[in-house]
Amino acid sequence: MSDEARFSNFIRQIVEADLASGKHAGVVTRFPPEPNGYLHIGHAKSICLNFGIARDYAGRCHLRFDDTNPIKEDLEYIESIQEDVRWLGFDWGEHLYHAADYFERLYEWAERLVRQGAAYVCDLSADEIRQTRGTLTEPGRESPYRGRSVEENLDLLRRMRAGEFPNGARVLRAKIDMASPNLNMRDPVMYRILHAPHHRTGDAWCLYPTYDWAHGQSDAIEEITHSLCTLEFEDHRPLYDWYLDQLALPHRPRQIEFARLNLSFTVLSKRMLNELVSTGAVSGWDDPRMPTLAGLRRRGFTPEAIRLFCDRIRVAKADSLVDMEMLENTQREDLNTRVPRAMCVHRPLRVVLTNVAENEVTEIEVPNFPDDPSRMGHRRIPFSREVLIEREDFMEDPPKKFHRLAPGKEVRLRFAYVIRCDEVVKDPASGEITELRGRVDPATLGAPPEGRKVPGTIHWVSAVHALPVELRLYDRLFRVPNPASGDADYKTHLNPASLEVITGARAEPSLAGAAPGDRFQFERKAFYIADTKDSRPGRPVFNRIVPLRDTWAKIAGGA
Repeated sequence: MSDEARFSNFIRQIVEADLASGKHAGVVTRFPPEPNGYLHIGHAKSICLNFGIARDYAGRCHLRFDDTNPIKEDLEYIESIQEDVRWLGFDWGEHLYHAADYFERLYEWAERLVRQGAAYVCDLSADEIRQTRGTLTEPGRESPYRGRSVEENLDLLRRMRAGEFPNGARVLRAKIDMASPNLNMRDPVMYRILHAPHHRTGDAWCLYPTYDWAHGQSDAIEEITHSLCTLEFEDHRPLYDWYLDQLALPHRPRQIEFARLNLSFTVLSKRMLNELVSTGAVSGWDDPRMPTLAGLRRRGFTPEAIRLFCDRIRVAKADSLVDMEMLENTQREDLNTRVPRAMCVHRPLRVVLTNVAENEVTEIEVPNFPDDPSRMGHRRIPFSREVLIEREDFMEDPPKKFHRLAPGKEVRLRFAYVIRCDEVVKDPASGEITELRGRVDPATLGAPPEGRKVPGTIHWVSAVHALPVELRLYDRLFRVPNPASGDADYKTHLNPASLEVITGARAEPSLAGAAPGDRFQFERKAFYIADTKDSRPGRPVFNRIVPLRDTWAKIAGGA
């Protein structure tokens, strides 16, 4: 079994018991998205579960689009879903299906239920159906059309299919129990009239099945053994089973519910995500702040990290809120061992090294992966009289544990020399520091300074050779852990600092060759990816994937 199988859960135990008992000869699961939006990290949990179980028990997993509502569906979503599933590392092979492929059979079965007296045509409007449904403490009221004869129901249903009635004029409802304690069993709607073309069937239908009616029967048609759903479908399981009981089909799938993923500092409601896109709160479904797989991919997250994260959060029976930090830590762990390092100064401060000649340039060979120089090869970086360092790496009056540059103090430039700050140059009007002046210890290239200890090392770039780059510092989309809870509109919790664009950053010249999608660790700062849309040769745009942990920030903050 794969590494993922090490994380046993109650669903795997059910599958193993069914195989051991001979109930099933093999395992068939399915991932059944509705093509009305982009997949998000919560869907990744379901994808990993369904495809992972099929793989680990030598079965198969179907990708089935539950495309029963043409008003909300789009080919763009279908294509994006397929791309996302493949990007995560899974393949459905020849088993790509659509609920629309079963429309004829579903309709035939609907007529069967009418003939059995288990379904009827109802003329109540959607509002009237809601009003007569009852509450958790009060039973519903039967529709005045519930007593129609089989003949009248069949006639009306066929006329509904033929397009004789306008939208909303009639529906087909299952005849179950208006006093059931489960509201889903109170004569649920099976079909509604919708005069709209379907991306797959064109104008062939104006009568479309509801999700609850189509889903279980599609599972049965495809001979799904274990229909894995999130917990919100637990109350729908009696209806799922009731339809299967009425039809007595040769194959009977079993629905099993598990807890959906809830992730802090974001929302995983498709409605809310769609609203963020449509209102311009984000730049699109692939905005790197979005929890969509398209957004995470553009942000620079890897499929390996997302799969490992889905394994680590486990499969449980109760909902919980998973901390975003767990996802970010998993991504750091994944990238730390397999991306090259580079140096990029985010907010530059010029340092003039007065004992280096004006035109003197030294080429320094450095490893792309310093923890193991034998991996990933080497590159050469230029060193010259003027270098750029981070403004935050200098303090005029530093506290005791500040092991960076200060007046009269020394610091090592990463892979290069030890330098000392001798002079601070300021703007006369504003008092802002514009430049530092100091000296290089020429004996310290690759060697410790003689007779003294230099505790700090900082990154840098040669000023004259530096590559201008744009950095996009993405942070959490919301300011609070659970923005969808409470009475306030979730959008009031949007984080105004979720994106900071730095246009004045300077990087070592080797990054001019970065191709869209290339990932790096910018030393001492963060992991970055060259943006797949906006990067250009020689003018890269880098998205921050996740920051590194800043030891000094923890000290300064008292952590």
